[in-house]
Amino acid sequence: MATTKQRLALSIIDFLSSSLTDGTLTDEDRESVEVAQSCIAESFKVDPTDATPKDSQSLLQIYSVYEKLKTKSPAPATTPAAASVSSPTEAQKKEAESLKSQGNAAMAKKDYPSAIDLYSQALAILPGNPIFLSNRAAAHSASKDHESARADAEAAVAADPKYTKAWSRLGLARFALGDAKGSMEAYGKGIEFEGNGGSDAMKKGFETAKRRVAELEAGDDSEDDEVAPRGAPGAGAGGMPDLSALAGMFGGGAGGAGGGGMPDLSAIMSNPMFASMAQNLMSNPAMMENLMSNPRIRDMANQFGGAGGAPGAGGAGGAGGMPDLASLMQDPSIAEMARNMMGGGAGGAGRGAGRGAGQ
Repeated sequence: MATTKQRLALSIIDFLSSSLTDGTLTDEDRESVEVAQSCIAESFKVDPTDATPKDSQSLLQIYSVYEKLKTKSPAPATTPAAASVSSPTEAQKKEAESLKSQGNAAMAKKDYPSAIDLYSQALAILPGNPIFLSNRAAAHSASKDHESARADAEAAVAADPKYTKAWSRLGLARFALGDAKGSMEAYGKGIEFEGNGGSDAMKKGFETAKRRVAELEAGDDSEDDEVAPRGAPGAGAGGMPDLSALAGMFGGGAGGAGGGGMPDLSAIMSNPMFASMAQNLMSNPAMMENLMSNPRIRDMANQFGGAGGAPGAGGAGGAGGMPDLASLMQDPSIAEMARNMMGGGAGGAGRGAGRGAGQ
């Protein structure tokens, strides 16, 4: 015996056949309709040619009856029942209000667990009531359960955005959770719905949250400033190499031209090329070692470390025993080291050395 679905499939096949014969569909559609009939028959395991008696009414007739009944039928019988569920009785409303009042009394006594329980009982009778939700949010905040307070306050403002106490309690909960910006937004909404610039309490909450946002943003800016490159161990402020260590490499002190014939390093470091070389040098111990392995550099260091430091000694021509750097840069190995330290070309390094020597 055919199932209900199989009988429906046969009715659809019959409807398609009658649509071809009554002119609803043209001969051009015949091939497509026959393919559709074959697919339906194969899928539902039915045989349209079977002589088994079919339903007394065609699919088209059944649907026509359905349309007529649909336009005349009254509202669904479940509507009154649904209305009774969503509309509490007067007795239920009174009971919920009584529970809320008891919750308020418990709050006054700082019995927050009892207050939460009483508000929850009231909400069981009147789910989604914004006043009950807001009051329970206040009880959660007093109990330091700020996550629950935020959830209740958000539900309260969703139920009634004009209930401003809920915005205030949402602002408090968000602030306690570290969401200063969200707190400021909640207090701002409360001020907006209160009108006339908002109450003093709402404005105070807004200003407190606003200050906190400004403090956090200022802290972020300070952290950004602190990411400036720092020098290697022994570096001075701003990543500048420790010039006393550089001077020690040449056997002298870090000050101006003084004992031991040490040149005025502050004047030397005013040259951008030397400043860059010194910074790279002090941050790269291997480069320092290669530099000191050059015989001419060692000779120059020995001359700086001598007692006299007289002008012209060992090729030195500047004040305080400063060597002839233009001549020094003609040494290919020194020029290559300069290029590595400067990150530039040899010609640029040589020109910079020449200008530095003339200063």
